[in-house]
Amino acid sequence: MVREEPNADIYERALALAHRHALAWLAGVDERPIPPHASPDDIKNRLGRELPVQGTADAAVLEHLVENVEPGLIAIGSPRFYGWVIGGTQPVALAADWLVSAWDQNAGLRAITPGAAAAEELAGEWLLDLLGLPAECEVGFTTGATMAQFSCLAAARNEVLAAVGWDVEVDGLSGAPRVRYIAGEERHATMDLAARYLGLGRPLVVPADGQGRIDVNALRHVLDAGEGPAIVALQAGNIHSGAYDDFAAAIAVAHAASAWVHIDGAFGLWAAASPSLRHLTAGFEGADSWSTDAHKTLNVPYDCGIAIVRDPAAMHRALGMHASYLQATMVGADPHEKAPELSRRARGVPTWAVLRALGREGVIALIDRLAASAGMIAEGLAELPGVEVLNEIVFTQVCVALESDEATARLSAALWEDGEVLAMTSQWAGRTVVRFSVSNWRTDAPQAQRTVDAVRRTLASIR
Repeated sequence: MVREEPNADIYERALALAHRHALAWLAGVDERPIPPHASPDDIKNRLGRELPVQGTADAAVLEHLVENVEPGLIAIGSPRFYGWVIGGTQPVALAADWLVSAWDQNAGLRAITPGAAAAEELAGEWLLDLLGLPAECEVGFTTGATMAQFSCLAAARNEVLAAVGWDVEVDGLSGAPRVRYIAGEERHATMDLAARYLGLGRPLVVPADGQGRIDVNALRHVLDAGEGPAIVALQAGNIHSGAYDDFAAAIAVAHAASAWVHIDGAFGLWAAASPSLRHLTAGFEGADSWSTDAHKTLNVPYDCGIAIVRDPAAMHRALGMHASYLQATMVGADPHEKAPELSRRARGVPTWAVLRALGREGVIALIDRLAASAGMIAEGLAELPGVEVLNEIVFTQVCVALESDEATARLSAALWEDGEVLAMTSQWAGRTVVRFSVSNWRTDAPQAQRTVDAVRRTLASIR
């Protein structure tokens, strides 16, 4: 098939068809069963495993895609999706993301794509203001929290080695002094992943309390027991309990040992923007770097992680590159100096759009609503026979268990089969738990009550 030359009519037909199917999907996402009902192999068979010899008309391709892929889609945008810390998509963010794709800017160079760079820089400045972090920090937009942590830890690794006279950018890691990477027992697994990518190895593990908060006295002991460069990873929002480390105390201990402090706040960092919740993050502004996600609490489309580093030069040295054919900016920093990609979409633009649409008061209302909904779900579930809420409800996480691990697993499986509410099993505090992560901007009081009612009904069915 000979492709037609690009013109407005061609784009209009394809985009109109995509628009129609997108609206149909969004209109049904509230009530459709949340789990997918086809396997990857089923979908591959439906799509056709052989590459056609001849091309196919755009409209036929799109119709074929929708018809055969949608059975394998999970309704992540449902206000009763609690399976992981995954938000939905706010309308203005989705629309802005469509424009990002249409504009098709390779947003790595500030001077070449000033429109995208300006929107992202404003989004970063507004984020620092909302979170109460120092205005001089640098903000980079990454694919997610894993790469945000990678970005921050790359800056950390290079700077703590430079402080003892080792230039990792020139000499690499072979022969370098060992960097002591220290993290709490209940850190998120992506903290290990990012460290592994950077050659830091497994962390020195510090015990945590029953809610997953790092033991500050034990942290002091670990730091005092060794010497040389060190990085300490703290946590804003435990993945099971939602708990927050004692930042003021832990940062003071770490800095006394000349360690770099990073805070993983993939969803929990957003508590700092709410007057009623920012006590959870007290003292966190004293850290050296922070990571979070916009595609969680802020509900922009996947993917959008955020890396924040206090010292912009440290971030630029660790992540930037230079080449004669690249037109580097003469003012400010290029986006590729803040994230580990040179070629990248302008993923910060939907973040700007959400912040502009919500304003300060709207962001606060969103965060407070998520936390209040989690509290309502926890209260309702605690009243159900045999259900035990295992965590202190401080933010947006709720973990429950039944009388045995087997019964808890049956509840999760029955919820999956029922399809109205999705909450996944995990292992925490030596028990199998069902975890409800409240992250969707449309999860409000009625949806919280509907969630409790669905669990009540499902629980009765397995009893």
